[in-house]
Amino acid sequence: MEMNRVKQFRERAGLTQVELARRAPIASPNLSSIERGRLAPWPKVKRRLARALKTTEAELFLDTNDAD
Repeated sequence: MEMNRVKQFRERAGLTQVELARRAPIASPNLSSIERGRLAPWPKVKRRLARALKTTEAELFLDTNDAD
């Protein structure tokens, strides 16, 4: 399972959802759904969000699967 920290990074950057959606660019409703964990973003959307938030995909989207 993957946990995203989009909202945390967005707020730390001082951006609204609309501002981040414009920078990414993605639709604002999709960004909201991604932040709430209701929508799993496509790989290219992950790249866009990471670039817009000046971080990496790995930092933004954490894999919470245990590697026993």
